[in-house]
Amino acid sequence: MSKIGLVLSGGGTRCIAHLGIIKALNEFDIHPNIISGTSGGAAVGAFLTKGYSPEKITEIIKNGKLFDFKHFLFGKAGLFNMSLFENLILEHFPENTFESLKIPLVVNATDIINGVPIYFSKGQLSTAIIASSCIPVIFEPIEYNGYLLVDGGVLNNLPIEPIIDQCDKLIGIHVNSVSTRKKDLRMKDMLDRSFHFALRSSIIQKINLCDLFLEPPHMTQYGMFDFEKSEEIFNYAYQYAIDQKESILAFKAL
Repeated sequence: MSKIGLVLSGGGTRCIAHLGIIKALNEFDIHPNIISGTSGGAAVGAFLTKGYSPEKITEIIKNGKLFDFKHFLFGKAGLFNMSLFENLILEHFPENTFESLKIPLVVNATDIINGVPIYFSKGQLSTAIIASSCIPVIFEPIEYNGYLLVDGGVLNNLPIEPIIDQCDKLIGIHVNSVSTRKKDLRMKDMLDRSFHFALRSSIIQKINLCDLFLEPPHMTQYGMFDFEKSEEIFNYAYQYAIDQKESILAFKAL
């Protein structure tokens, strides 16, 4: 039987789209044997490799609180620290190790001092997840083993490299397609669009390395912190994946 690798991009709350797509893949009887993820995709990957269902993970993300003004940092390198997110991880992963997961997971973070990706696949899980999800400026960087770590998506928002040689077939899911729907653009929209246009060139280079590449359209219609739209994002991505039935079945037949 073919070993399937799954790669999950970052994207904040948009990463709930991963879960809608994975629900559809499960319905087509497609299940990954190894997962690589960055930022929110790394967090989603951790929950999946622990055995949580896509619906349950969506509920956890929707109800989890990442921001609290008690954790606001004046004069620091980020507006908030990651303690609330770390507590959420520890609550659901009491063993707190990669080794306790049901299938292998690789998590990607960025060494912001040396400008290189750092990949985690063993040892303490919570540090890897919060480092990978540490959006620059929003969150204070994570100090670990001499590194100063921030969001893995800064350098590699579709980390296929760590697992491409460990699987027979590769699925890539990217949840940051830039919406072309006309709307009034606010400052945060301009920043978001500029950031994802800059990332796009590196993503394009990897699409052909995936046996199945899934990318719901117009994803920047959802903000990176639109937690109140969690169910809408999930359903939007699920329907997108169902509409890709022909491509998914062709992948399954490989």
